[in-house]
Amino acid sequence: MKLSVRPLLVAALAVVAAIVGACSTADRGLPAPGTPQQAPLPAPTPPAAVQLPVPAGTALATGAAIVVPPIAQLPTVSHAGTALAYRRDAATHLYAHNSERIYKGMMRPNLYAIGVLDVDINRQGQVTGISWRRAPRHAPEVMAEIVRTVRQAAPYPVPTRMGRVTYSDIWLWDKSGQFQLDTLTEGQL
Repeated sequence: MKLSVRPLLVAALAVVAAIVGACSTADRGLPAPGTPQQAPLPAPTPPAAVQLPVPAGTALATGAAIVVPPIAQLPTVSHAGTALAYRRDAATHLYAHNSERIYKGMMRPNLYAIGVLDVDINRQGQVTGISWRRAPRHAPEVMAEIVRTVRQAAPYPVPTRMGRVTYSDIWLWDKSGQFQLDTLTEGQL
C-alpha cells in the first residue's frame, strides 16, 4: 500500500492556514469568525458644546465635527505629559475663545499666511513667552493678530504634570481673517 504525500501535505497546509488565520484575527482584536458582533455605542456629545459644521464633500463629512466647549466648560487643568499632548489642550482652549473666528470646513488651497509659533506657559497657565519658529513676514498684521490672540486667551489650562511647557502649533490663516490651527484643522482643498 503506497500513500501519496501530496494529499497529506495539502491537508497539513490547510490546518496551518486555519490556525494562522485564527491567531492573526485575535491579534488584531477582531472577533473570531462566526462570533456575533455588537455595534459600538456612539460617544455622547456634550449638550452645551458648539460643533463646527463640516461641509458635504469634505474629508470629514462623515458626520465628524470639531467639538468646541463653551469657555465656561473649559478645563482649568491639563494632565498632558508632553508638549505635543498639551498642544491639543491649548488648541481647544484657543478655539473656544475665538469660535467666531475659526474657519469652518476645509481651507482654501492658497492660504494668506502660515506661521509656526512657540508659546511658553507657566505653572499658573499664563503666557510667559512667544517666539516665531516660522514667521509669515509678508503679513505683519497677521503676526501681530496671532500674538494678540494667544495673549488674550490666557490663562491656559495649567500643565500640572509638567509644571510649565513650551508648545508649538501651526497657524493657518485665510485672507478673510479666519484661521485654523494645524492641531484641529479640517484639512485643505
